Amino acid sequence: MNLRTIFSRLGFAMLLLSCLRGMGQDSVRNISLKEAIDLGVKNSKQLKAARARIDQATAALTEAKQRKLPDLKVSGSYLRVTQPNIDLKVKLNNNSGGSGGNSGSINNIKLNQAAYGIANLSLPLYSGLRIQYGIRSAEFLEKAATLDADNNKEAVILNIIGAFSNLYKAIANVQLIREDLVQSRSRDSDFNNLEKNGLLARNDELKAALQTSSIELNLVDAESNLRVANVNMNLLLGLSEHEQLVPDSNSLVQPETLNAIDDYEQLAIRNRKDVQAQAYRRQASAVGIQEAKSDYYPSLALTGGYIAADIPSLITITNAVTYGVGVSYSVSSLWKTNAKVDQAKARLAEVQANEEYLDDQVKLEINQAYEQYVSSTKKMEVSRLAIEQATENYKITRNKYDNSLVTVTDLLDANVSLLQSRINLELARADAIVAYNTLLQKAGVLTTSLNTK
Repeated sequence: MNLRTIFSRLGFAMLLLSCLRGMGQDSVRNISLKEAIDLGVKNSKQLKAARARIDQATAALTEAKQRKLPDLKVSGSYLRVTQPNIDLKVKLNNNSGGSGGNSGSINNIKLNQAAYGIANLSLPLYSGLRIQYGIRSAEFLEKAATLDADNNKEAVILNIIGAFSNLYKAIANVQLIREDLVQSRSRDSDFNNLEKNGLLARNDELKAALQTSSIELNLVDAESNLRVANVNMNLLLGLSEHEQLVPDSNSLVQPETLNAIDDYEQLAIRNRKDVQAQAYRRQASAVGIQEAKSDYYPSLALTGGYIAADIPSLITITNAVTYGVGVSYSVSSLWKTNAKVDQAKARLAEVQANEEYLDDQVKLEINQAYEQYVSSTKKMEVSRLAIEQATENYKITRNKYDNSLVTVTDLLDANVSLLQSRINLELARADAIVAYNTLLQKAGVLTTSLNTK
């Protein structure tokens, strides 16, 4: 970096600080692009929502795995009973010494309450592989949710870079207009003295004053845009909206070389998180078809249980333990499952169509970002040349005006052209940085690129 560049950047930084203090802000904070990205990622509400979706997907996977565990159900009741009619089909032993059994003696028992408790344990052994398919589908969806969060992170980072660039452009625009306003007011003072001494027409003095008013109006709009850009940046970073940020212009580094567009398309295929997430969703949908078909098969489970009951004055049951193997099969699945399978196949077809559409979108986005960057770099070249031309034109026009060869309108037009060319260069420089980072984001390597710097 040469001394001229160093001094120009130092001078620009000093001008930015004076500009910001002039806006009446109490707190001024210098911030680099890396610091802004770290704060934005840490405080992003969008990424917090993405992390919540990952937690949901993880919980769904845990739920799918827990279906392999045994089910234990416990139930019990205490009941009040009205006087029932009871007819036992077995003989009751009569220990009172009477003759034989008497099945009718049950009618002398008064029943008014009953209590029972049941515990059932069921361990699934086979369910048409429904559980295994459910686990695989949940695993794919969890991976897709994680990749979606990574993709959202790159989008958040790009948004922060864009806001950083906009804030830089807004500050630069304000400062350039202020510099021009100072020059315009100085020229008005000179023209006013000339007009008083009869050396300048009143009309020419009014034209210069009118341009000064126009510059003042432009400054009002520029300062308003700066305040909005600053608030937007603070909100993105999770800072107080009243804190004034000064972006470090050294953070806006333009790449030295640009690869071929096919290289970025290949990078996107390998690295785009949304492309990878869509592939996992396709796999989950394919597994969903097998999961739906599992309804065609019966379910087999190992079962066990315990029963206890007490009916005062009649019967008490304890230690009634049951165990065995249970089989269940829904015959209606023979004609109901077809619809579920068709729905699963339709979901897979939809995901595949979305995947193909996303592939086309990736290519389009890569081409758009690539052309935008190329266009921005060309605008920078044109703007640099325009500044040289506008500067020389202003010098010549000023010299001609001093020699009464051109009108004051020509002089003012030359000044406007010089100001506009300076503004265009700053805008093109910031836009080029955003365009290049957009290209990296569309190729899926923005985070990787930032980590290597």
